[in-house]
Amino acid sequence: MLTMKSTPNHTGVKISGDYFDLDELNQAIYRVIGQEDQYYGYEGSRMRILGISYEIRHAAQGDRNVDFVFNGLHDHTMKQHGFIAPDKNIYFSTEILWPELIYAVIALKDFVKFYQEEKQFPLWDIHLPVISRFQSLVLDCLQGHVPQEEFAMILKSFNQPVTVNDYAIQYVDFLNLKYIGMTKQQREQSLSAIAMKIAVQDQDYTAFRNQVLAAAAPHKKSIHEITVQAEYPEDFEW
Repeated sequence: MLTMKSTPNHTGVKISGDYFDLDELNQAIYRVIGQEDQYYGYEGSRMRILGISYEIRHAAQGDRNVDFVFNGLHDHTMKQHGFIAPDKNIYFSTEILWPELIYAVIALKDFVKFYQEEKQFPLWDIHLPVISRFQSLVLDCLQGHVPQEEFAMILKSFNQPVTVNDYAIQYVDFLNLKYIGMTKQQREQSLSAIAMKIAVQDQDYTAFRNQVLAAAAPHKKSIHEITVQAEYPEDFEW
């Protein structure tokens, strides 16, 4: 079963599951976000979601964290059925920064909409429920770390018809780096504000986007092709 929990220092979210859980999620993501350049104005968002998919794929391959999780098998069950088996399953996991994951939840709304429009019977599609559960798990994890009244505002904002078409994805890097640089207490206090910034696209985002557009215009580049100058630290506490 796919699970999510905030990391010890609230820097991100630990996504855990067995091989099949993670592979199922990965396959659903690949299907829903479509092919390269399939959706004009969404290539940057697609790249960011693929970054998360990359981590999930490597987790499933055992390249990240390996955990042992109780599987519900008790001694009396083994005696009753006459066999001996491990009482723990192997789970794989990886950590994703909070701003990165929150943005993915928002961006996937647009991709899900496009995917549904291309399906004759989307209600019976096998991949859409997997994406929906992934989004719900992120929000459920977020709910456990922000005040209830603030979470209600976040949930309301997430339900607004805001598009990430031509989104300045560099803003996610800006929020990621800012969040990494905070103390644990500062992260706890600012998590809801960051979630709102991603969901609402406020004046700060608009000003940031205009700067990126100004940098892109002379070179006739797409907005997602402009790289940020700051670099991620090699090591930080999750």
